[in-house]
Amino acid sequence: MQRFTDLFHELDASNRTTSKLAALKRYFSEAPAEDAAWAVFFLTGNRLKRPIRLNLFREWGSEACGYPSWMLDECYDHVGDLAETLSLLITSRQYAQADSLSVPLHEMIEARIQPLREMEVEAQKAMILATWAELDAASCFVFNKLITGGFRVGVSKTLVNRALAEMAGIDAAVMAHRLMGVWQPSAAHYKALFEIGSEGQDPARPYPFCLAYPLEYEATSDLSVQMGAVSNWQIEWKWDGIRAQLIKRGNQPVLWSRGEEMLGEQFPEIMEAVARLRENLVLDGEVLVWDFEAERAAPFAQLQRRLGRTKVGPKLRKEAPVIFMVYDVPEYEGEDLRVSPTAERRARLEELSFLNEGVFRRSPLVVCPSWEAVAEARLESRERGVEGLMLKLASASYVAGRKKGEWWKWKVDPYTVDAVMVYAQQGHGRRAGLYTDYTFSIWDGEVLVPFAKAYSGLSDAEIRRVDRWIRSNTIDKHGPVRVVRPELVFEIAFEGISESKRHKSGIAVRFPRMHRWREDKPASEADSLDSVRALLAK
Repeated sequence: MQRFTDLFHELDASNRTTSKLAALKRYFSEAPAEDAAWAVFFLTGNRLKRPIRLNLFREWGSEACGYPSWMLDECYDHVGDLAETLSLLITSRQYAQADSLSVPLHEMIEARIQPLREMEVEAQKAMILATWAELDAASCFVFNKLITGGFRVGVSKTLVNRALAEMAGIDAAVMAHRLMGVWQPSAAHYKALFEIGSEGQDPARPYPFCLAYPLEYEATSDLSVQMGAVSNWQIEWKWDGIRAQLIKRGNQPVLWSRGEEMLGEQFPEIMEAVARLRENLVLDGEVLVWDFEAERAAPFAQLQRRLGRTKVGPKLRKEAPVIFMVYDVPEYEGEDLRVSPTAERRARLEELSFLNEGVFRRSPLVVCPSWEAVAEARLESRERGVEGLMLKLASASYVAGRKKGEWWKWKVDPYTVDAVMVYAQQGHGRRAGLYTDYTFSIWDGEVLVPFAKAYSGLSDAEIRRVDRWIRSNTIDKHGPVRVVRPELVFEIAFEGISESKRHKSGIAVRFPRMHRWREDKPASEADSLDSVRALLAK
């Protein structure tokens, strides 16, 4: 536990990639395989299912540190992170011993944290209090993070993959493939990462997704200079759904999201259809709710009705029917096609006869004779229910992650609305102690109605200025939320808009963020609900 704690804080304290890479390689070379397996599990974005209720965790923390719950809540409001708040309060009252826990990481998880789920409440409490008593502040913080499920540290999955790949002496793409799918944190699984020729052992394992960089050029003259001849590119629509890989190797088809979640239960129509295929293959594409009458994708809000379900009944299957829009074939009949050029993989895709039947669709190409025509096609995106265009170099292979210059996404400009800030809440992690999470409203007649929440888009300097303003202009408080004078106006950008019964405004927006602070505009000139509904009508 001590070695992992040291790694956590070393990664969290450094901003240099070389330092983080060195720390990772040092840890993996020194840690026992049983501990290193769990470190890989957490550092690549996985988390344990929360073993106890947070309200009990806070209650026991209050008891351990000797402070009343209201004082703990005030401290939490200031710190912005429950795990850190409890570790500071508990150790500040000398509740902890001087020496940190010497139990190995895997024993801490397998013998202390995971068994909590099956314990009675009193046994849970006894285990938590006993563990806190053995920890110093640094280890207590990491332990609390593992319990609450908020384990995040300043290191990317890509960097962890790079460290392991360099230690194994293999290409980073190969290691990325080994880390895909359901990763069991065991010594055997960890050691298999370093074995020669260990690919292909798991028929359900997806490939690392090939990703695109955003294209910022607006003028077609810039495109001609930067991109070369338009004939060198394969152009498709950018679909607004869930990116996924559909795998059929043998009799166990699997649907993986880009976030490495299995989606089969949420989209049974796709699983039923792929099970009937004769071919063994891997398809890359997009899960979409489809309007079969209009032959176009339905709004993303319809797809959200499916998410998180363990069973999709006949009613929902009828109201929100889905398709799998296929645009790549990384593997066919056991042959790895990722090294083949985009144009060759597309030719193979054209040969698949089952596409454009039932739930399968082949993503159509957008054929344009010039970059001017490409720009004109992009303007049709909203009418077609897509986000813009995908530009894929015809000679590009299917690489793991992003490779600049090969795949680009040229999205349409976002919707924008001028809205008034009405509520503010402190951020977490690096933003703890600053008011960075805001709620915005628009006018419905003479009344402001909540419209969207946003926490990104401002510079650090602007955040500090807004934070000072919030502290001086708070008119009420509801727990950690401050009600502020309705005076500041921000231009809110978002990608999609739909009707919503859950929101007071009747409107829900997708990916809202602050585009700019409208210091030139008074609150009275912010947009109205009618103007936002007009966007919805479009």
